Amino acid sequence: MGSQEVTDWQGKNVTVAGFGVSGIPAARVLHGLGAVVTVVNDGDDERARAQAAELEALGVSVRLGDGATLPAGTELVVTTPGWQPGKPLFTAAAEAGVPVWGDVELAWRLRGPDAAPWLAVTGTNGKTTTVQMLAEILKAAGLRTAAVGNIGVSLLDVVLGDDPYDVLAVELSSYQLHWAPSLRAHSAVVLNLAPDHLDWHGSMQAYAADKGRIYEGNRVACVYNVADRATEDLVREADVEEGCRAVGFTLGTPGPSQLGVVEGILVDRAFVEDRQKNAQELAQVSDVQPPAPHNIANALAAAALARAYGVPAAAVRDGLRAFRPDAHRIAHVADVDGVAYVDDSKATNTHATEASLAAYESIVWIAGGLAKGASFDELVTRSAKRLRGAVLIGADRALIREALARHAPEVPVVDLDRTDTGAMRAAVQEARRLAEPGDTVLLAPACASMDMFANYNKRGDAFAEAVRELGA
Repeated sequence: MGSQEVTDWQGKNVTVAGFGVSGIPAARVLHGLGAVVTVVNDGDDERARAQAAELEALGVSVRLGDGATLPAGTELVVTTPGWQPGKPLFTAAAEAGVPVWGDVELAWRLRGPDAAPWLAVTGTNGKTTTVQMLAEILKAAGLRTAAVGNIGVSLLDVVLGDDPYDVLAVELSSYQLHWAPSLRAHSAVVLNLAPDHLDWHGSMQAYAADKGRIYEGNRVACVYNVADRATEDLVREADVEEGCRAVGFTLGTPGPSQLGVVEGILVDRAFVEDRQKNAQELAQVSDVQPPAPHNIANALAAAALARAYGVPAAAVRDGLRAFRPDAHRIAHVADVDGVAYVDDSKATNTHATEASLAAYESIVWIAGGLAKGASFDELVTRSAKRLRGAVLIGADRALIREALARHAPEVPVVDLDRTDTGAMRAAVQEARRLAEPGDTVLLAPACASMDMFANYNKRGDAFAEAVRELGA
C-alpha cells in the first residue's frame, strides 16, 4: 500500500485516528468506498459518545478512550492533523510497516484523473488571509476555485464533490503537511517561519522541515519570503520538477524573479518577459485591506501564486479589491475619545503579534493567555519603543510581564489577576486609562485563548463588546 494509488478499497482494514474536524468525514468516505473502518479516539465524553453512535449506525467500528493501540489487521492509518507524531499508535504502525496518512494525503490520493491543480499556502502566520486573497484573485480571472484545506472546507468534500474546479487555493498546516508525503502542488509558498507548535513537532528544525514539504514536486514556482531566509533555504532543499522556479516576495524593490513594492505599487518582476529589465504593475498598496505591512506581504504571496498559474495582472488588482479580511484580524472596532481600538485576537503567537504591533506607532497593548511554550523576550525587545502601556490577562501573563520588566521597564504594566468572563471588560477599561488621544489600544494577545475563552473569536467578541460599552 506504499506510494501506489489505492484503487480498490473494498475490504481494506483502515484505522482512523481521532474524530476531529477531519476524522469523521474521513471515516465516512472510507466506509463509503468499501473499506472496513475502525475509528479510535482518546476521549470518551458525552460528545464523543454521540459522534460514535452516528458512525456506528453507518457500520463503522469505534473505540473510545483507547487511541494508543493499533487494531489488529490494520493496513492503513488515516490520522487527524492534531495527533502528535510521537503517539504510541504511530510507533506501533511504524513497527508493523503500516503507512500513516493525514486527511490531506487521503484527499490527494482520492482525486480523479482530471482533478484541479493545487496552489498551496503554509507558514506560521497569514495562511488563511493569503488563501482567501488568492481565491478572490483566481475568481476575478474567471476561474472556478475555492479556498479549502485548513480553513473550514474539507479537502475530502471538495475532491469527491460534484463541482468541477479549475484550480484550488489550499491552506495547509504544518500538521497536515507532516502526514502528506505524496502531495505535489502546482506551486506553493511558505509565508514565514517562527517558533510555533514546537510541543507538537518536537523542535524548530522538525517544524521547518514539515513546512518545507509543501515545495516537494512543485511544477511551476516555489514562492518564498525574501525577508525570511529560512523560507528560501527550504526552497533550496526541495526536490522539484525540472523548470520549477524560485520566486521571492519582498516589501522592498523587487529584483529579477521577485514581486515587491515600488512607490506604493505592487509589481511583478518574475512572471514577465525579460525580467532583467521589465516589471508589471499589479495593484496599488491601497487596494490591500488593511494595508498593514504583513498584509501587503500576504497580498504579494497570493499574487505570486496566481501569476504562477497564469492569471493576468488586472485580476490581481480586482481580486485584492474584492477581498475582505475575516473578523478578529486587525479589525478596527471603534474610536473612543480619540483612541482607536483594534481587535487582532487572531494573533495567537509572538510572530503574528509582532506584525500587528508593527502596524501602529503608539500602542496600549492587551496581551496574554496560553503561551504554548513561547518566550516573549524578542517580541518585547523589538516592539518596546511603540508601547505606551500594557494590560496583561490570562494564565501565562507572568511570562510577558517578566519580558517587559527585562526589556521595557519604563512601560507601565497592569497585571489583571483574573480569568472570569468580566476580565476583558476590566482590561479594556485599564487600557483606556493608559491611552492618550492618537494611541491605538490593540488586542494582540501573542497567546492562545483557551484558558479563558472557547476560541480566539470569542475573545475578540468580548473585546469588541467591552469597547462598544465604552463608546456608549
